[in-house]
Amino acid sequence: MEKHIIQLYPQPGGAQRLKGTYLAHDLRQFAAKDQAYVYTNFIASLDNRIAISRSDGEGMEVPQSIANERDWWLFQELASQADIIISSGRYLREWSQGNAQEILQIDDPRFAELREWRQSNGLSPQADIAFISNNLNFPVPDVLTAGGRQVFVFTTADLNPDRAREIEKKGVHVIAAGDRTGVNGNTMIDYLTEQGYRIIFSSAGPKVFHLLMASKVLNRLYITYASRILGGESYADIVKGALLEPAVNFNLNSLYLDPAGPDGQSQLFFAFDRQ
Repeated sequence: MEKHIIQLYPQPGGAQRLKGTYLAHDLRQFAAKDQAYVYTNFIASLDNRIAISRSDGEGMEVPQSIANERDWWLFQELASQADIIISSGRYLREWSQGNAQEILQIDDPRFAELREWRQSNGLSPQADIAFISNNLNFPVPDVLTAGGRQVFVFTTADLNPDRAREIEKKGVHVIAAGDRTGVNGNTMIDYLTEQGYRIIFSSAGPKVFHLLMASKVLNRLYITYASRILGGESYADIVKGALLEPAVNFNLNSLYLDPAGPDGQSQLFFAFDRQ
């Protein structure tokens, strides 16, 4: 982490330490009492691949050719600022198969200073978590609610009441937040705001990203572009869903050049604010 990054925008820029870059964005300053601040993060190749098929054919994963500890550190800085993290039922299915890890890794000694940062800012050691699922077809590991962590599942109006009760017995709150076609982003964020959450980080994939944009609740997009082109036939890019009409407009908030990306290739750290 010793190699510095270079701030390209806004000017004047210059070299600075990687650590602390996203903490300095101080996202809590943007939250309003009656409206939470919602942000998300991706890492992508230059041809916009954020995930490719696993070698065993079981689901998808971040390409190892672009994943790197420098981007992962900044991801943890973003997750560390959250009151609650949004994920998906697919994440829980992958967790049960041993193919997923804790999103906010405050128990990892490498991120001990981020745990201390949360505590010094009056936050719980681990952010609460919310899942979006249309079918409630996922396991609920006991560790999920350990330590008093609040867990929410947002689902459709035609939820299976028996399955919902099974999940609630695990200490999870199940909320119908949409019609039969899917979860409504406005309903979900309004509910979380009413529960007192002010800083909401989405670590979910392209479908949830589309949901947040279509509902006009997303405030900021963070994206890392690794300087590699991957190609391939089976992949995911950053958004999946119907054509957004009108198109969602963003303004550049910040841009950093990292000369020490994957295998010494450069990468760019972007942050965009939705207009």
